Amino acid sequence: MSQKKEGMVIEELHIRLLDKAREAMTNAYVPYSQFRVGAALLHESGDIYVGCNIENAAYGPTNCAERTAMFSAIAQGAKPGSFPAIAVIGHTSDPIAPCGVCRQVLVELCSPDTKVIMGNTTGDYHIMTVAELLPGAFTPASLQKEEQQ
Repeated sequence: MSQKKEGMVIEELHIRLLDKAREAMTNAYVPYSQFRVGAALLHESGDIYVGCNIENAAYGPTNCAERTAMFSAIAQGAKPGSFPAIAVIGHTSDPIAPCGVCRQVLVELCSPDTKVIMGNTTGDYHIMTVAELLPGAFTPASLQKEEQQ
């Protein structure tokens, strides 16, 4: 496949993921903020797991769209690290970015080179990797204890 054609196929995939995220956004439970967010997570098999934000009156139990998609995928048997891309979309002026908690979950469950496609409902989008979104991340390696001497 030529580099130009490969680039078009990849861009079509990004648009497809953003469209799936937009569909998921309609299911958001947002009685307090009215701020809908949707996410679509691509598995290496080609399956797509979607999520939306789900609010709670106590705020702390609220779950973001990205985490809903990730947790759903894992609950259905997908393995951490098997996700080449995730898209997130919101009705914002600029492409929406994952919050800090979602970035930490992405670091835990995705590979550092997983593409994060951040979009808005007007068609703008920006792509970064998980590693670019959270440099210096706290990872499982951070939990290793120094050897006692």
